[in-house]
Amino acid sequence: MASSHQCPKCKSGMEQGFVLDNADYGVRVVSHWAAGAPLKSFWAGTKLPDGKLVPVGTYRCSSCGYLEQYARPEFAAK
Repeated sequence: MASSHQCPKCKSGMEQGFVLDNADYGVRVVSHWAAGAPLKSFWAGTKLPDGKLVPVGTYRCSSCGYLEQYARPEFAAK
């Protein structure tokens, strides 16, 4: 994945970042993509699929604010 992106809306530069998910007890994690439709879970709210979860990275346009997201392993927290 290229390190510099150009906004498809206004052609300005985009910066890499991530969308923050707030979990219980003040825990903050990177968003993840899961295959299939979400299923309700009585205990957890949403049942996780058996497949692999893929971290989501987001690029934000510094001019217009447009967001572009990609689900790729290299976006995992380091």
